[in-house]
Amino acid sequence: MKFDSPRRNTPSSWQRRGLVAALAAAPFSPAFAQFRVEVSGVGLTQLPIALVPFRGEDASPQKISAIIRADLERSGQFRPVDSAGQAMDETSRPDMSVWRQRAADALAGGSVTRLADGRFDVRFRLWDVVKGQDLGGQGYVVPQADLRLAAHKIADYIYEKLTGEKGIFSTRLAYVTKAGDRYTLWVADSDGENAQAALGSPEPIISPTWSPNGSQLAYVSFESRKPVIYLHDVASGRRRLLANFRGSNSAPAWSPDGRSLAVTLSRDGGSQIYLISASGGEPRRLTQSQSIDTEPTFSPDGGTIYFVSDRGGAPQIYRMSASGGAAQRVTFNGAYNVSPSVSPDGRYLAYVSRTGGYKLQVMELASGNVTAVTDTAEDENPSFAPNSRLIVYATRQGGREALMTTTVDGKIKARLAGRGGDIREPSWGPFQR
Repeated sequence: MKFDSPRRNTPSSWQRRGLVAALAAAPFSPAFAQFRVEVSGVGLTQLPIALVPFRGEDASPQKISAIIRADLERSGQFRPVDSAGQAMDETSRPDMSVWRQRAADALAGGSVTRLADGRFDVRFRLWDVVKGQDLGGQGYVVPQADLRLAAHKIADYIYEKLTGEKGIFSTRLAYVTKAGDRYTLWVADSDGENAQAALGSPEPIISPTWSPNGSQLAYVSFESRKPVIYLHDVASGRRRLLANFRGSNSAPAWSPDGRSLAVTLSRDGGSQIYLISASGGEPRRLTQSQSIDTEPTFSPDGGTIYFVSDRGGAPQIYRMSASGGAAQRVTFNGAYNVSPSVSPDGRYLAYVSRTGGYKLQVMELASGNVTAVTDTAEDENPSFAPNSRLIVYATRQGGREALMTTTVDGKIKARLAGRGGDIREPSWGPFQR
């Protein structure tokens, strides 16, 4: 059986996960680990916030206020207000009438100070301009390498104070690039910056996915000249082989409790879904079809597995009990729907549909209503942020591959762009514990 490809004659995400051997021929262009944010959409209701440049940040290696501003803007919940000509820090007593005239509902400012031991003292304060209230602040003493993390934590604080929901800016992404003949698995900040190489290999690396506690990545490596599944401890770099059975071993998906993974194996012939303990051992087969069953992903409560199957004649998304058994078809719009990703709150299913190209769709599971959230044609690998409000995915824009984030309604998009980068396989990590 042969399926169409979404881009540049490379296999689709489903093919790359289910028929993974085909990926070895996929071309990449040189990639870079640095990104910038470009908001391209227009939101409906956004809270206007003024972020005054932090005192001392001109001498800092990182422009703290710019990182915070980009985080908040990318969330779709905030609209930056011009703060030109204003100077203040966390000790200031701002004149709220000035900021009301600028139509700001909230105001934040702070400072960055290099300490004698080389670390940096980052402090900030947040105000409610409308009510004239001090909403508090925090301080972080960090090494230079953690300045961006401090900025993301400040953005998390502001987001939670003003929306009542937990921020996701200090979470992490994983993704894969190829530069020359070398593949690299990166772990980066939620804005794609500060990427650190977790693994380099001359052979393809695909399907990285975070463990529920954020300590491990499961992925598929071809370094044994066949697809096998590894579990990789992010902090130590140590890893161990999870699945190396006869045939292909692919598409790992963690159960919500982190104790097991659903995987796609072809050990018994065609590609079928199995459950295997995170400590290894003999897998238990969950699907019993004569078709290709692949790309499993758990529901947040762990009771259901969504997966892709061509049992109806073309790839569609189905669901079944996490213990196996009868499957129920979920997607009906379009003849080709792959790459399922369920939001952490269980409300949405994101996937890629071949409808005039490969486009990202979001289904509200309770109603079955589907929204097309992109106008690009080569989207792949959607992965939800832990607050269920943003989705990261790979696509192709302006002749280059890039990571994008979008709100679930598609109204706000941000490009996490590399300098000529070619980036794939994004996976959004959980909240940091």
